[in-house]
Amino acid sequence: MLFAASLSINQANAAKVDTVTTYSEAMKKSIRAVVIMPDSYSNDKTYPVVYLLHGAGDNYSGWIKKAPTVAMTADQYQQIIVCPDGNVTSWYFDSPVNKAWKYETYVTKELIPFIDGHYKTIRDRRGRAITGLSMGGHGALYLAFRHQDLFGAAGSMSGGVDIRPFPKNWKIEEKLGSYAEYPENWERNTVTNMLNLLSPGSLALIIDCGTEDFFYKVNVNLHDKMLERNIQHDFITRPGGHTWPYWANAVKYQMLYMSIYFTRD
Repeated sequence: MLFAASLSINQANAAKVDTVTTYSEAMKKSIRAVVIMPDSYSNDKTYPVVYLLHGAGDNYSGWIKKAPTVAMTADQYQQIIVCPDGNVTSWYFDSPVNKAWKYETYVTKELIPFIDGHYKTIRDRRGRAITGLSMGGHGALYLAFRHQDLFGAAGSMSGGVDIRPFPKNWKIEEKLGSYAEYPENWERNTVTNMLNLLSPGSLALIIDCGTEDFFYKVNVNLHDKMLERNIQHDFITRPGGHTWPYWANAVKYQMLYMSIYFTRD
Protein backbone atom coordinates (compact mmCIF):
# COMPACT_ATOMS: atom_id res chain seq x y z
CA MET A 1 0.00 0.00 0.00
CA LEU A 2 1.61 3.20 -1.18
CA PHE A 3 1.08 6.92 -0.79
CA ALA A 4 1.09 8.97 -3.98
CA ALA A 5 2.13 12.62 -4.04
CA SER A 6 -0.04 15.14 -2.24
CA LEU A 7 -2.18 17.47 -4.34
CA SER A 8 -3.11 21.07 -3.68
CA ILE A 9 -6.25 23.02 -4.44
CA ASN A 10 -6.34 26.72 -5.15
CA GLN A 11 -8.73 27.94 -2.50
CA ALA A 12 -8.35 30.12 0.56
CA ASN A 13 -8.03 28.08 3.75
CA ALA A 14 -7.84 25.02 1.53
CA ALA A 15 -7.83 21.53 2.91
CA LYS A 16 -4.92 19.20 2.32
CA VAL A 17 -5.55 16.66 -0.43
CA ASP A 18 -3.71 13.36 -0.87
CA THR A 19 -4.06 10.78 -3.58
CA VAL A 20 -3.30 7.35 -2.16
CA THR A 21 -2.91 3.99 -3.83
CA THR A 22 -4.01 0.87 -2.00
CA TYR A 23 -3.68 -2.73 -3.05
CA SER A 24 -6.81 -4.87 -2.97
CA GLU A 25 -5.93 -8.43 -2.10
CA ALA A 26 -9.54 -9.41 -2.84
CA MET A 27 -9.34 -8.16 -6.43
CA LYS A 28 -5.57 -8.42 -6.98
CA LYS A 29 -5.16 -4.85 -8.17
CA SER A 30 -4.18 -1.36 -7.06
CA ILE A 31 -6.95 1.15 -6.44
CA ARG A 32 -6.68 4.90 -5.89
CA ALA A 33 -8.55 7.18 -3.50
CA VAL A 34 -8.55 10.88 -2.69
CA VAL A 35 -8.12 11.77 0.99
CA ILE A 36 -9.07 15.30 2.06
CA MET A 37 -7.82 16.52 5.43
CA PRO A 38 -8.54 19.73 7.30
CA ASP A 39 -5.87 22.37 6.76
CA SER A 40 -5.20 22.23 10.51
CA TYR A 41 -4.73 18.44 10.44
CA SER A 42 -2.49 17.37 13.30
CA ASN A 43 -1.18 14.13 14.70
CA ASP A 44 -2.17 15.41 18.15
CA LYS A 45 -5.89 14.76 17.65
CA THR A 46 -8.24 12.34 15.91
CA TYR A 47 -10.83 13.14 13.25
CA PRO A 48 -14.13 11.67 12.08
CA VAL A 49 -14.19 10.33 8.52
CA VAL A 50 -16.81 10.63 5.78
CA TYR A 51 -16.47 8.20 2.88
CA LEU A 52 -17.81 9.98 -0.22
CA LEU A 53 -18.66 7.72 -3.19
CA HIS A 54 -18.78 8.69 -6.86
CA GLY A 55 -21.40 7.77 -9.44
CA ALA A 56 -21.39 5.50 -12.49
CA GLY A 57 -18.97 6.51 -15.22
CA ASP A 58 -16.79 8.49 -12.83
CA ASN A 59 -13.81 7.76 -10.59
CA TYR A 60 -12.11 8.67 -7.31
CA SER A 61 -11.25 12.20 -8.49
CA GLY A 62 -14.76 13.14 -9.56
CA TRP A 63 -15.84 14.91 -6.41
CA ILE A 64 -12.71 17.02 -5.97
CA LYS A 65 -12.66 18.03 -9.65
CA LYS A 66 -16.35 18.66 -10.26
CA ALA A 67 -17.41 19.95 -6.84
CA PRO A 68 -14.12 21.32 -5.43
CA THR A 69 -15.87 23.21 -2.64
CA VAL A 70 -16.44 19.83 -0.97
CA ALA A 71 -12.85 20.16 0.27
CA MET A 72 -13.80 23.28 2.20
CA THR A 73 -16.19 21.24 4.33
CA ALA A 74 -13.23 19.28 5.65
CA ASP A 75 -11.96 22.55 7.13
CA GLN A 76 -15.39 23.77 8.13
CA TYR A 77 -16.33 20.64 10.08
CA GLN A 78 -12.86 19.33 10.96
CA GLN A 79 -13.36 15.96 9.35
CA ILE A 80 -11.49 13.76 6.90
CA ILE A 81 -13.21 12.99 3.58
CA VAL A 82 -12.22 9.87 1.62
CA CYS A 83 -13.26 9.45 -2.03
CA PRO A 84 -12.63 5.83 -3.10
CA ASP A 85 -12.52 4.57 -6.65
CA GLY A 86 -15.53 2.32 -7.21
CA ASN A 87 -14.69 1.64 -10.85
CA VAL A 88 -17.09 3.03 -13.41
CA THR A 89 -19.95 0.61 -12.72
CA SER A 90 -19.20 -1.48 -9.61
CA TRP A 91 -22.31 -0.43 -7.66
CA TYR A 92 -20.12 -1.09 -4.60
CA PHE A 93 -21.17 -4.67 -3.99
CA ASP A 94 -19.44 -8.03 -4.31
CA SER A 95 -20.70 -9.57 -7.53
CA PRO A 96 -22.31 -13.00 -7.10
CA VAL A 97 -21.59 -13.85 -10.76
CA ASN A 98 -18.15 -12.33 -11.35
CA LYS A 99 -15.57 -12.84 -8.60
CA ALA A 100 -13.38 -10.11 -10.05
CA TRP A 101 -15.79 -7.49 -8.63
CA LYS A 102 -15.53 -7.25 -4.83
CA TYR A 103 -16.02 -3.60 -4.01
CA GLU A 104 -17.97 -4.22 -0.81
CA THR A 105 -15.00 -6.19 0.47
CA TYR A 106 -12.60 -3.52 -0.76
CA VAL A 107 -14.28 -0.61 1.02
CA THR A 108 -15.16 -2.37 4.26
CA LYS A 109 -12.21 -4.72 4.77
CA GLU A 110 -9.32 -3.11 2.89
CA LEU A 111 -9.77 0.64 2.47
CA ILE A 112 -11.11 1.45 5.94
CA PRO A 113 -8.24 -0.36 7.71
CA PHE A 114 -5.78 1.44 5.43
CA ILE A 115 -7.23 4.87 6.23
CA ASP A 116 -7.37 4.10 9.95
CA GLY A 117 -3.78 2.86 9.81
CA HIS A 118 -2.34 5.89 8.01
CA TYR A 119 -4.42 8.82 9.29
CA LYS A 120 -5.47 10.10 12.71
CA THR A 121 -9.03 8.87 12.59
CA ILE A 122 -11.71 8.05 15.13
CA ARG A 123 -11.68 4.28 14.66
CA ASP A 124 -15.27 3.64 15.59
CA ARG A 125 -18.68 3.78 13.93
CA ARG A 126 -19.42 6.91 15.99
CA GLY A 127 -16.72 8.68 13.99
CA ARG A 128 -17.38 7.14 10.57
CA ALA A 129 -20.04 7.96 7.95
CA ILE A 130 -20.63 7.25 4.27
CA THR A 131 -22.55 8.99 1.48
CA GLY A 132 -22.46 9.34 -2.29
CA LEU A 133 -24.25 10.31 -5.48
CA SER A 134 -26.25 8.16 -7.89
CA MET A 135 -24.51 4.75 -7.98
CA GLY A 136 -22.59 6.00 -4.94
CA GLY A 137 -25.84 6.84 -3.16
CA HIS A 138 -26.90 3.25 -3.61
CA GLY A 139 -23.44 2.12 -2.50
CA ALA A 140 -23.40 4.27 0.61
CA LEU A 141 -26.75 3.01 1.91
CA TYR A 142 -26.00 -0.55 0.83
CA LEU A 143 -22.70 -0.64 2.69
CA ALA A 144 -24.05 1.16 5.76
CA PHE A 145 -27.10 -1.10 6.04
CA ARG A 146 -24.93 -4.21 5.79
CA HIS A 147 -22.11 -2.93 8.01
CA GLN A 148 -23.67 -1.02 10.87
CA ASP A 149 -20.69 -2.03 12.99
CA LEU A 150 -18.54 0.22 10.76
CA PHE A 151 -20.80 3.19 9.99
CA GLY A 152 -22.94 5.26 12.31
CA ALA A 153 -24.38 7.59 9.67
CA ALA A 154 -25.15 7.31 5.96
CA GLY A 155 -26.54 9.43 3.17
CA SER A 156 -27.53 9.38 -0.46
CA MET A 157 -27.79 12.05 -3.16
CA SER A 158 -29.88 11.13 -6.23
CA GLY A 159 -29.25 7.53 -5.27
CA GLY A 160 -30.15 4.52 -7.36
CA VAL A 161 -31.82 3.04 -4.30
CA ASP A 162 -33.90 0.56 -6.30
CA ILE A 163 -32.05 -0.95 -9.25
CA ARG A 164 -34.86 -3.25 -10.40
CA PRO A 165 -36.60 -0.71 -12.69
CA PHE A 166 -33.33 -0.34 -14.63
CA PRO A 167 -32.34 -3.90 -15.65
CA LYS A 168 -30.47 -2.82 -18.80
CA ASN A 169 -28.71 0.26 -17.46
CA TRP A 170 -25.19 0.96 -16.21
CA LYS A 171 -23.97 -2.60 -16.83
CA ILE A 172 -25.58 -3.80 -13.61
CA GLU A 173 -26.44 -7.12 -15.22
CA GLU A 174 -22.71 -7.79 -15.69
CA LYS A 175 -22.42 -7.80 -11.88
CA LEU A 176 -25.72 -9.52 -10.96
CA GLY A 177 -26.63 -11.48 -14.06
CA SER A 178 -29.71 -10.59 -16.07
CA TYR A 179 -32.87 -9.88 -14.12
CA ALA A 180 -34.72 -12.51 -16.14
CA GLU A 181 -32.25 -15.25 -15.20
CA TYR A 182 -31.18 -14.16 -11.71
CA PRO A 183 -34.04 -12.15 -10.16
CA GLU A 184 -32.93 -13.20 -6.67
CA ASN A 185 -29.63 -11.34 -7.12
CA TRP A 186 -31.47 -8.14 -7.98
CA GLU A 187 -33.99 -8.51 -5.17
CA ARG A 188 -31.29 -9.24 -2.60
CA ASN A 189 -28.95 -6.40 -3.63
CA THR A 190 -31.33 -3.46 -4.00
CA VAL A 191 -31.40 -0.99 -1.11
CA THR A 192 -35.18 -0.72 -0.97
CA ASN A 193 -35.37 -4.40 -0.03
CA MET A 194 -32.83 -4.12 2.78
CA LEU A 195 -34.81 -2.16 5.34
CA ASN A 196 -35.27 -5.31 7.38
CA LEU A 197 -31.63 -4.87 8.40
CA LEU A 198 -32.48 -1.63 10.20
CA SER A 199 -34.11 -0.93 13.50
CA PRO A 200 -35.35 2.52 14.52
CA GLY A 201 -32.35 4.67 15.42
CA SER A 202 -29.73 2.15 14.30
CA LEU A 203 -28.29 4.57 11.71
CA ALA A 204 -28.44 8.32 11.23
CA LEU A 205 -29.75 8.69 7.66
CA ILE A 206 -30.13 11.55 5.17
CA ILE A 207 -31.61 11.04 1.69
CA ASP A 208 -31.74 13.75 -0.99
CA CYS A 209 -33.13 13.69 -4.54
CA GLY A 210 -34.31 16.31 -7.03
CA THR A 211 -37.87 16.25 -8.33
CA GLU A 212 -36.70 16.09 -11.98
CA ASP A 213 -34.30 13.22 -11.35
CA PHE A 214 -35.00 9.85 -12.98
CA PHE A 215 -34.35 8.29 -9.56
CA TYR A 216 -36.93 10.53 -7.86
CA LYS A 217 -39.73 7.94 -7.72
CA VAL A 218 -37.55 5.21 -6.24
CA ASN A 219 -36.30 7.63 -3.58
CA VAL A 220 -39.83 8.65 -2.65
CA ASN A 221 -40.74 4.98 -2.44
CA LEU A 222 -37.79 4.32 -0.12
CA HIS A 223 -38.84 7.29 2.03
CA ASP A 224 -42.40 5.94 2.28
CA LYS A 225 -41.20 2.47 3.24
CA MET A 226 -38.96 3.98 5.94
CA LEU A 227 -41.92 5.88 7.34
CA GLU A 228 -43.94 2.65 7.44
CA ARG A 229 -41.17 1.00 9.44
CA ASN A 230 -40.62 4.00 11.72
CA ILE A 231 -37.01 4.35 10.46
CA GLN A 232 -35.96 7.88 11.41
CA HIS A 233 -34.30 9.79 8.57
CA ASP A 234 -34.02 13.19 6.95
CA PHE A 235 -35.56 13.33 3.47
CA ILE A 236 -34.78 16.32 1.25
CA THR A 237 -36.36 16.99 -2.11
CA ARG A 238 -36.30 20.16 -4.20
CA PRO A 239 -36.32 21.12 -7.90
CA GLY A 240 -33.35 19.67 -9.74
CA GLY A 241 -32.13 16.85 -11.90
CA HIS A 242 -29.31 14.33 -12.09
CA THR A 243 -26.63 17.01 -12.41
CA TRP A 244 -23.42 18.23 -10.82
CA PRO A 245 -24.89 21.62 -9.84
CA TYR A 246 -27.49 19.71 -7.81
CA TRP A 247 -24.87 17.47 -6.13
CA ALA A 248 -22.48 20.33 -5.44
CA ASN A 249 -25.29 21.91 -3.43
CA ALA A 250 -26.58 18.68 -1.89
CA VAL A 251 -23.20 17.62 -0.54
CA LYS A 252 -23.08 20.68 1.70
CA TYR A 253 -26.18 19.47 3.54
CA GLN A 254 -24.78 15.95 3.72
CA MET A 255 -21.55 17.14 5.33
CA LEU A 256 -23.43 19.36 7.79
CA TYR A 257 -25.61 16.40 8.73
CA MET A 258 -22.57 14.19 9.29
CA SER A 259 -20.91 16.88 11.39
CA ILE A 260 -24.01 17.14 13.60
CA TYR A 261 -23.94 13.36 14.00
CA PHE A 262 -20.24 13.36 14.93
CA THR A 263 -20.60 16.16 17.48
CA ARG A 264 -23.83 15.08 19.13
CA ASP A 265 -23.85 14.55 22.88
